[in-house]
Parts: sequence; C-alpha cells; structure tokens
Amino acid sequence: MARGATSGIRRRTARTNVAGSNRRLLVGRLLLVIALVLTAGKLIQVQGFEASALSEKAQRQRAASQVIQAERGSFVDRSGNVLAFSGEARQLFANPRLLTKTFDDEHAKDPSKPTAEQYKREVARYIPQVTQGKISEQEVLNALFRDVQFTYFGPPIDPSQARLITEKYPHIGADYRGTREYPAGDLGSNIIGAANWRPDEQKLKGQMGLEASLDPLLAGTDGAKVADTAMGSDLVIPGTERELKAAIPGSDVELTIDSDLQFMLQRELADYARQARARSASAVVLDAKTGEIYALANDKTFDPRAGSWGENPGANPAVTTPYEPGSVNKVITAAGAIENDIVKPDTVLQVPGSIKIADRTVGDAWDHGTVPMTFTGVLGKSSNVGTLMVAQQLGEQRFYDLARKFGLGQRTGSGLPGESAGSLPPRESWSGSTFANLPIGQGLSMTVLQMAGMYQAIANDGVRVPPRIIAAEVRPDGTRVERPRPEGVQVVSPETAHTVKDMLRAVVQKAPQPNRGTGPDAALPGYQIAGKTGTAQQIDPDCLCYSQSKYWITFAGIVPADNPRFVVGLMLDQPAYGSPEGSSAAPLFHNIGAFLTQRYQIPLSKEQAPFQLLQAG
Repeated sequence: MARGATSGIRRRTARTNVAGSNRRLLVGRLLLVIALVLTAGKLIQVQGFEASALSEKAQRQRAASQVIQAERGSFVDRSGNVLAFSGEARQLFANPRLLTKTFDDEHAKDPSKPTAEQYKREVARYIPQVTQGKISEQEVLNALFRDVQFTYFGPPIDPSQARLITEKYPHIGADYRGTREYPAGDLGSNIIGAANWRPDEQKLKGQMGLEASLDPLLAGTDGAKVADTAMGSDLVIPGTERELKAAIPGSDVELTIDSDLQFMLQRELADYARQARARSASAVVLDAKTGEIYALANDKTFDPRAGSWGENPGANPAVTTPYEPGSVNKVITAAGAIENDIVKPDTVLQVPGSIKIADRTVGDAWDHGTVPMTFTGVLGKSSNVGTLMVAQQLGEQRFYDLARKFGLGQRTGSGLPGESAGSLPPRESWSGSTFANLPIGQGLSMTVLQMAGMYQAIANDGVRVPPRIIAAEVRPDGTRVERPRPEGVQVVSPETAHTVKDMLRAVVQKAPQPNRGTGPDAALPGYQIAGKTGTAQQIDPDCLCYSQSKYWITFAGIVPADNPRFVVGLMLDQPAYGSPEGSSAAPLFHNIGAFLTQRYQIPLSKEQAPFQLLQAG
C-alpha cells in the first residue's frame, strides 16, 4: 500500500478513537449525573420524608415499651372494712431448649462449667427454699426438663422472691401478674364475685358478680413506659426507664353491707339449711327506712381466692332465682282491704273449711268447719279461705295494681347482676281460676329480695324504697360520690301500713289455741315482732301439678314492729317438710333478729305487743 494511503488510514482511525472516547466520556458523565440525582433523591427521601419513621424504628429497636398496670379498685363494706383489693405477683418462666443448648455448649468448651442438667437441678433446689415450698423441687424439674421452647411453672409468687431467683439465675424469668385478694374468704362472695388474671389480656378482669358488672369502674386505665435495651438483646438498661403515660387507678366501691352481719347471716343460713335438709336457701336483711341491703346470703358460697371455682360458683339465687312465695303474699290482700276500707282488723268473718273459685276448690292447711275469724286472725292463722273471701271483695284489678306497686313482676334495681323480675301474670292473661292462686302466693313468683321489699314498704309508712347495695364510689383522688337514693313508691297510706304491721304481730303471738299465730318461734323476748310465714307447693314435673311433698318455706319479718329498723326475708327450697326446721323458717328469723338487736343496740320495746283476738266466740 502507498505511504499516503497508510497515513490517511491512521488519521481516520485516530479520529474514530477520539470520537469513541468522547462518547464514552459523555455516557460516563451522564451515568454519574443520574447516580448523583438518585442519591440526592434518596437522601431527600430518607432525611426528609422518612426521617421521622426511621428514627422511630431505630428507637423501637433500642427501646422496649411496657404497660403500667392500673391498680384495680377495692371493695369495702359500710364501715370501711376491706373485702377485696389488688396486689401483684410474679410468674416464673424458662426456655428449656435454649437453656440446654447454652449450658451444654459452654460445658463442651470449658468442662469446669456446669452441664445443663447440673444447672437445672441446682435451680430446682434453690427455688423451693426461696418460695418456702410454694413451688416444689419436682415442679421446677418437670418444667426445666421439658422439651419445649417456653414454659411457665409454679403458682405466682411474691415479687421479692422472684427478684432473688432471677438475680441468682438470670436464665429464669419472671412476668408480672396482677392478683386479687379477698381477706375475708367467702364472705359476701355471692355478692362481690371474683376477679383473676387474664393472660390473654394481661390484666385483672372481673369474672362474676359485682367484680364483673363493675369492671369498667374498678379497672382504671393502664399507663405506658419505655426503657432502653442493650444492642441486640431485650435486656433493659437500668436507669433508662421513663414514663410516657401515667396509669389511672380504678375507683373503690363502698357497699351497703355490714361484714359482721353478713358473716353471721351466711353461717346461720347454711347451718339451718343443712338441718332442714333443704335443697337451697336464701336470706336478706334490709334497712327498714332506706332499703339498703345490710346482708344478703345463700346457703352455698365459694372461695374467690381459689382461682378455679367449678360449675356456676358465683350464682346468687337471692336475686336471680324466683320462687312462689306462699302466704307471705297475703300482705297484698291485707293492705288492699284495709286501704279500701273493705274490712277492719277486728271484722269477724265466717270462714268455711273451703272455698270454690271458678273450677278450683281451695282449703286451709288444717281441717275445720265454719269458724268466726277476725281479719287479724285470717292473717295470723294464715287462712287461705279467709284471704280469698276478702280478696274477692277487693277485686282482681285493685289486687293487680297493688301487687305492681309492691314491686312484683319487676326488677328492684338493687345493683346486683343477673337480677330476676320474677313473674306476675299480665292482667289480660288471667283465667277464672287465676284469682284462686295469686292472693295466697301461688301462680306468681318473686325473689327473696323482692319479698323483703314488700315488707319494707309496710315497715316504712307505706313507702317502698327500692333496695340497693352500692353506697358510693370513691375515686382515685379520694372524692366520694354517693349513689343517688332511688325514689320511693307510695304503696299504701301510712295509716294502712301501721295497721297491717300491727296485725302482723299476731303471726308470732304465743297464745293458746285458737289464738296462736303460725310463727311463734320468731318471737323475741322484750321486742315487738311483726312477720308472716309462708308455705308454697312446688310443681311436680311428673304430673305438672302441685306437689304434696315439695315446698318452698318462707318468712318475712320486721324488727322491731313498734319502731322498725330492719326487715328480714327468708326462703328454704325443698326442705324436709315435717321436720321442725323443714316446716318453718321462724326459728331462723329468731336467731337473726336476736343478733340484729344486740349488734345495733336496739332498745327494748316500750311495751309488750297487745293480745290480739284471732278467733271470736
């Protein structure tokens, strides 16, 4: 090739190489610019838009948040005696698999260090010493030798004991547990109920009774705190804890009950029910003027400290389970007849041995021909026939209206959960024979609290004050907020109430027959007592008719009759009828009345109750 041609080729090649280098440089610069733009954009995103979120994430990685448990409110009685309060405990836990791997690996590297088995057995010997046997050595061994990732073991223990264990053996952990303490055991347990620790919610929760129904009031509001943790671990750095939100304690609840009276009522009722071989029994004591519940009991209770209580432990039949009251319901006819001036206490009625109403024939509990009874005698001797004779004069509508005023067929609003309204058949549903049953306490139902409320109206100048059991709320700052007293219902006039109350003294009259009342065993020496016995037949499920062997035995009374302080209602379900205790609740009323007069230093009646003529001629 010619030299000139060769030089031309070289010049063209050089120009081409230069152009290629320029393009590569341009592309490189362009890529660099793009990279810088992207980097700048990322920096803007991170430092601007995401700065707060990333900072928060980093904070979470080096900090642990914890709930500050709110202190649950307490229950106290009317004198301030504590019936329930909250504490705290610790639940031990361990990671058996991790513990095994850690110690066996360390032992393999350094044989002077303990094996996992040796460590576990050492821990198992130490824990029973610290917990004073509350957690046994075998319990610890069973937990630590399980092939599981995580396990709790033993019952909750005192925080100071847990601290000794976890400081000496850091591989054992301890979780917070709220505890509920009931210093009086089963006293008032059917009223208060129970609360225990709920692991799923990490909180003390009411499970039954007032503990459950008042849970929002008692629980308070949890707070929150955070603490810094060591890098790569959950270990909290001491001294770094800081509060984010303070916990607000729950309110205390002051009840109207008197714990001493409650204890006595529970004991006496359970003993009497056992002697009477009753299926169950309930009782209530009300303040005659205010309707406050001083004590309310059932023969069966439970210990809320047990933690597990079996089937239906918190049942409170005194307010949840109605029954047919029998002759205690005759007070409605008596009050209506006096109020409407149909009869007077000394009006003499010619009472036959039986009476027919529609297709029903009703007799008295004892055989007799036609006898002249005073209206007081009809009540005092509990004559079904005499009561129905007067009830017919009162009339169905006036009877029904008065029963509603006495609170039948409606909840009392006492504040106790699960309260039943009982039953009073609607007026439009009555048949011809309905009025053969209602005036004598059959065919309707009520709770022992409703029954006591009827007699509270008689004791309180005819004004029924709905019963209540919550006196006040005491807030965390100490402010005491009284629960408003319910409005009273004027059932009958004061004059009628006084007259009926005086007539009811005949029930406990200890006189020779035929002027002896049906409940003389309820009498208290030195005091005027007014009351009413009751016996109601239960339905036999085999024939769906009234049984001749299964009864409810009731009693309602006023202490003392001349200046009422308390009203007592009693019910025995299916006692051994015919036995002394199974035939009447009057002796039980006597025991309760005696305690009331002594505890509250009730003055003796100024004069003995006058003799009342029950049968003329």
